[in-house]
Amino acid sequence: MKRKRKKEDKPKTDETEDEAKVEEEKEDKPKTKKVEKTTWDWELINDTKPLWLRKPGEVDEKEYKEFYKSITKDFDEPLAYTHFTAEGEVTFKSVLYVPKRLPQDAFQNYGKKVENIKLYVRRVFITDDFQEMMPKYLTFVKGLVDSDDLPLNVSRETLQQHKLLKVIKKKLVRKVLDMIKKLDKEKFDEFYKEFSTNIKLGVMEDLSNRTRLAKLLRFFSSNDKDKQTSLADYVERMKDKQEAIYFIAGSSRDEVEHSPFVERLLKKGYEILYLTEPVDEYTIQALPEYEGKKFQNVAKDGVKLDEGEKGKERHEQLEKQFEPLTTWFKENGLKDIIEKAVVSQRLTKSPCALVASTYGWSGNMERIMKSQAYAKAKDSTQDYYAGQKKTLEINPRHPVIKDLLTRVQADKDDKMAYNTASLLFETATLRSGFSLRDSVGFAERIELMLKASLSLDPHEMPEEEPEETLPGDAEKEEEAAMDEDEEASSDGKKKRVEEEHVEL
Repeated sequence: MKRKRKKEDKPKTDETEDEAKVEEEKEDKPKTKKVEKTTWDWELINDTKPLWLRKPGEVDEKEYKEFYKSITKDFDEPLAYTHFTAEGEVTFKSVLYVPKRLPQDAFQNYGKKVENIKLYVRRVFITDDFQEMMPKYLTFVKGLVDSDDLPLNVSRETLQQHKLLKVIKKKLVRKVLDMIKKLDKEKFDEFYKEFSTNIKLGVMEDLSNRTRLAKLLRFFSSNDKDKQTSLADYVERMKDKQEAIYFIAGSSRDEVEHSPFVERLLKKGYEILYLTEPVDEYTIQALPEYEGKKFQNVAKDGVKLDEGEKGKERHEQLEKQFEPLTTWFKENGLKDIIEKAVVSQRLTKSPCALVASTYGWSGNMERIMKSQAYAKAKDSTQDYYAGQKKTLEINPRHPVIKDLLTRVQADKDDKMAYNTASLLFETATLRSGFSLRDSVGFAERIELMLKASLSLDPHEMPEEEPEETLPGDAEKEEEAAMDEDEEASSDGKKKRVEEEHVEL
């Protein structure tokens, strides 16, 4: 609104009241003249409604982008936006945006009071620092909410506890997830590259929307080297009678691809999800299942392959054949180090692997927990999980395992068998992603094996290093030699004098 001044002419009498009365008696009509008078009025300058109060069909894309930049001070255009009116228990209008980039300090400030949603009540701006407008994992979403149902005459602290805010929050989250779900492939890939960690944290934190968030997850798999896959696509490609979604976690794709745990699965043509981000394994653990299919970590107990009746019979024969070795591992070779030793169904190339229990830590999880900056030197929980004994799975077709079986059957106290068992356990520990507790002992055993392979004496020690002569030591040695010569000559003279005295 703009205040506008305007002038108008108003008739005014020229005489005083008394004179006017007299004049009225003389003349029927008084003589008048016009004078200028200023009055004020209001004129509507901008008759355009606020963008969020207009219908979505009346707003073009350029206006949405300009509005985003005006409320966020962001130089980039938004990646996506949604404009809607919610009705029901509470009615409100809202415009929400997903930015192109995640702030660099997003996870340093994760959980802190960072809010990007502006709250209006009946077109009156209230605040933009509500923590309850969006869950932590969606704090990157920006926009505004305008409601006529919220009270205007209460403090912000009281308003923040209002029950209708919880309803608004629930609807906002649903709208954001729907907006992300409807992105085309190119924009979704761009979004996931920036905000994948937020979605994975949402799976862990938001129980009510876990199913919706799970549909947005993407992981690399053995099916494609370059493109990520959704869980829905994985399930669609699953083999007949495959009961679980197989996955393995590690620090890189190269590591998980060459893990001993995936050897037989890949050979049989099963697809395996490769979880290479630190948060991935936590995310999958928070998902009990997806479309009725449970998740199976191939680095833990519980992997079952449908081998058919003939396959089961062959495996039972191998278990019986290698029973002396598996018993020896548990009772002699690796006593008090492993939980048990079994014939493996998942190994084809590696001689053995170390498998965690179903509820224990995998090698990847153990590494993550030990690398936590805030972890205490002595944590009882960490010690419990890290100290749990593992199952040693052996490959009955590997030549080292076959040779070890022969040695154990011939002599249970064979020293070479003990050394081989120790090396097998330590190499399996490393190949399975766990850390060695006795790295010095491992190095010494490797050196003994090297000497044996080169036909060297295992007890032969390195040559003694010659003592190095320092610059000042040479002069001292010369002085000492001169002193010795003088002492020797004086002793000789003294001896001759004594001999002459004796002769006299």
